[in-house]
Amino acid sequence: MDKRKFLFIGSAVLIPALILGGISYYQAIHFNAHITINDTDVSGLTADQALAKLEASVLKNEVYVGKDRVLDEADTKAGFSNEDLPRVEKLLKSQWTFFPSSKAASYSLEPGKEDAAHGRAMKQLLADKLTAMNQSLTAPKDAQARLEQGKVIIAESVKGTQYDVPALLKEFEKQGARSEVHLDAKYIEPLAADSPAVKKEESMLQELAQRTVEYKVQDKIYSLQASELIPNATVSKDMKYQIDPAVIKNKISEINAAQSTLNKNFTFQTHTGAVVAVKGQSYGWSLDVAKEAVLLQQAFEKGDKSLAATNIYGAGYNRKGVGYQTTANNGIGTTYAEVSIAEQRAWFYKNGQLVFTTNVVTGRHNTGEDTPTGVWYVMYKESPSILEGSSVGHPNYSVKVNFWAPFTNSGCGFHDASWRTNWASTAYLTQGSAGCVNTPPGVMQTVYQNLSQNEPVVIY
Repeated sequence: MDKRKFLFIGSAVLIPALILGGISYYQAIHFNAHITINDTDVSGLTADQALAKLEASVLKNEVYVGKDRVLDEADTKAGFSNEDLPRVEKLLKSQWTFFPSSKAASYSLEPGKEDAAHGRAMKQLLADKLTAMNQSLTAPKDAQARLEQGKVIIAESVKGTQYDVPALLKEFEKQGARSEVHLDAKYIEPLAADSPAVKKEESMLQELAQRTVEYKVQDKIYSLQASELIPNATVSKDMKYQIDPAVIKNKISEINAAQSTLNKNFTFQTHTGAVVAVKGQSYGWSLDVAKEAVLLQQAFEKGDKSLAATNIYGAGYNRKGVGYQTTANNGIGTTYAEVSIAEQRAWFYKNGQLVFTTNVVTGRHNTGEDTPTGVWYVMYKESPSILEGSSVGHPNYSVKVNFWAPFTNSGCGFHDASWRTNWASTAYLTQGSAGCVNTPPGVMQTVYQNLSQNEPVVIY
């Protein structure tokens, strides 16, 4: 081959190779056109040049959500140093193309030393700002299943204008150390009507509306229907019933008014067979309506089939409601003490049978110290005992008795009266006691033995 021809062919191959090699080398150490790092233009720069430009850059520290600037902090240095050069070189390598490219690319790079703290501070400022803004923005309304007037309905969701703060903060973290951070607006999305949660609410409310609780008060059972007592209800986000308790409470009040005995008249058949109305005093019971309403509501919520009343209260010495377990004899029962002021006599019954009777002297009538009438109960028994009190003509007395069974908080009760000489049936008119039922010493022990704590005492 002609030597000149060989040189020509060699030159034709070598020159393009050198050109390509030069291009490749240039591309390897220079950023392409239209390349930015943290919004800083590094087009055509080497890694060292790009780092120098980044070191000199200033952060505006502005954050935009949509078109709105929500954060504008004081300008700060970007915080880059020579230690960040390897990371800039890594970016250079990642954007490399064999031939020069005009394709725009924007990269985010956080300074190794200072930006971690700065980024956390900016993130917290943004979180605080968005949270504060949300206070004046309209909250979305989730779709919700509701029980209204006994029917389950689905209330549709309504969009709001409050920002989805966690989602925006997550996007902010991806932006790195940009001078201006632009975030697409993200709003809190309400729960949709066809979501599993709303479907679960609907199912729970349908089940609730069909429930029945057998509610027992003494020996009576009331079949209570949720469809009647729970007209309105919802389900909370943690899947718990939220019930309007008003109707339930009214129902308990109705049952209590019909069945309780506290502060009501008792129909009582005396030893003669006569029927009288005697006002309940300390004896009797009542439902604690508020507490029972809570228990009944909980029974409906849990799906319990039955519930027995447990919150019972009364008056006097025993606040638990004396007589709740008693239904016979119009609530007085068959074991009780009967005292007739007119006859000045007492009768003591056990299980419906008269076991003892005695004459007594009750409170002095002409001075207004009459033994209080009504249905009471024996508060406790004590033997012996010291009675202290006052009466007309006897201030601050203190006397010893062998047997004492009080039935009023004011200090009236059965006791022996060894000092008494007048036991006539008219003695109470002008020479009666200070309110107690004086019982002859010879029979008081028998009376004491036949009385029990919480036993009704009927005085008329």
